[in-house]
Amino acid sequence: MAGYLTTHVLDTARGCPAQGLKIALYEVSGNSHRKLVEMETNSDGRTDSPILPQEDFKTGTYELVFFAGDYLRETAQAGDDPLFLDQVPIRFGLSDANAHYHVPLLLSPYGYSTYRGS
Repeated sequence: MAGYLTTHVLDTARGCPAQGLKIALYEVSGNSHRKLVEMETNSDGRTDSPILPQEDFKTGTYELVFFAGDYLRETAQAGDDPLFLDQVPIRFGLSDANAHYHVPLLLSPYGYSTYRGS
């Protein structure tokens, strides 16, 4: 089985999935970024399909960019401009060509965390 990458976003301030949050995935090589896909989270805070599906998966360095500022504005959590959190980039490596990688984001207006999920 080939590997794949999934993600989801939880709004920890409101205690619910973050619906409608735009996410972009980039392949990173040195200082170069190549956008692979852009998706939006559904009502469960997940993308409707893997953000990097099996047929496109390869090992390497990637970056997910979560457009948190747009989401926080939409949900009236943004506060004053400039926002404390606007775009949240997470750079990570995929080293196992057969693994399922899951990179979630736990988000609030003034903080976030991530981890390698399952």
